[in-house]
Amino acid sequence: MVLKLAVGPMGSNCYIVGCGSSLEAVIIDPGAEGNRIKSLLEKHSLKGKYIINTHGHGDHIGANNALGLPVLIHKLDAGFLTDPVKNLSASFFLNISSPRAARLLEDADVIEFGRLSLSVIHTPGHTPGSISLKMENAVFTGDTLFCGGVGRTDLPGGDEDKLLKSIDERLLVLDDDTIVYPGHGPDTTIGEEKRNNPFL
Repeated sequence: MVLKLAVGPMGSNCYIVGCGSSLEAVIIDPGAEGNRIKSLLEKHSLKGKYIINTHGHGDHIGANNALGLPVLIHKLDAGFLTDPVKNLSASFFLNISSPRAARLLEDADVIEFGRLSLSVIHTPGHTPGSISLKMENAVFTGDTLFCGGVGRTDLPGGDEDKLLKSIDERLLVLDDDTIVYPGHGPDTTIGEEKRNNPFL
């Protein structure tokens, strides 16, 4: 099961992905509102196993502390977790600091929980360590690919060429019917973005 809630002032999408048999779950990008996230876990009798951050910006890591679970992030964004300047929260006077990573992720790593697994796809460009997470017919793209848009590259560590290459070579090669769960905004599909995304 995939549960989605928009959290925080920037409406970042937090996803809870749960295994129906074991009731183990991972929380992808808990950006804020830890109590809301906990309530949704409890409502569905899910037990959180890991937090996975698709990248290290403050609007995607803000509730890491509140959930008290092991944090997984790509090795190139690990320094963002504990540095409010790097994770940009200092710019908004929030000074977000997350627990350090319990596991540093790399491309092609597999994250297992219950009977489910997520495959790590390194998709740099928005940040050096941005990742997407592939599961069956779905992909969680963080701030790399949106419905009708792509991630910003004007922030420190951003790289437009790398972002577009990531999307072209790592995401658009997926099946057209693959559901895209982005870091902000509505869901879409790979096929829809191939046909209609003006940035591609």
